[in-house]
Amino acid sequence: MTEIEVQDLTKTYRVGDVEVNALRGVNLKIERGEFVAIVGPSGSGKSTLFHILGGLTPPTSGTVLIDGRDLVKMSEADRTLLRKTTVGFVFQKYNLLPTLTGEDNIEIARHIAGKKNGHQPDPQFEEILKLLGIAGRLQHKPRALSGGEQQRIAIARALVNHPALLLADEPTGNLDTENSTAVLSILQGLNKRLGQTILMITHDPEAAAYANRTITMRDGRVVS
Repeated sequence: MTEIEVQDLTKTYRVGDVEVNALRGVNLKIERGEFVAIVGPSGSGKSTLFHILGGLTPPTSGTVLIDGRDLVKMSEADRTLLRKTTVGFVFQKYNLLPTLTGEDNIEIARHIAGKKNGHQPDPQFEEILKLLGIAGRLQHKPRALSGGEQQRIAIARALVNHPALLLADEPTGNLDTENSTAVLSILQGLNKRLGQTILMITHDPEAAAYANRTITMRDGRVVS
């Protein structure tokens, strides 16, 4: 089943009197259960595509189907609901709340999505925590955690509501080589063992090699 389908997608920004064409007729399709990396240099349009797919910014024209729903035709309220329930986000910056423990940072995502009593048994999420290897670190606040551990908690937070799609934007950008390898291996494991659909934005070919498929962008277009 198709998870993402994009047709003739464009995005134009206006900077003063100048129009900047960030996306120029992008077409792509990602099936459920795929782990896909989008690579390209700065200015290629990959981050703009990421923000459109996540419902964070609207396109100028084109069609965007996420889990069978037309993102372009959604109201802002529907796009907000999509971000809460259907799409999980992992960013280069971990964006953990410093005054909360790892567990509370995860639970707040449940609360925002309107989920009741996050302490009910959730075997699938327990499997995710096992894969992430952070079950023993959840009572610590971010300042007591390494960068790799903080990113793992950020991944757990993104997955706690069982989204159909995980969007990861340069998820290893702030990590050293050892922690980068660990996080990428975890994403690969989530895909292979749990069938999680993942779309990862990266400029690093070594990171992209962990995905099943690579899409290359340049100058606002998919080139391969």
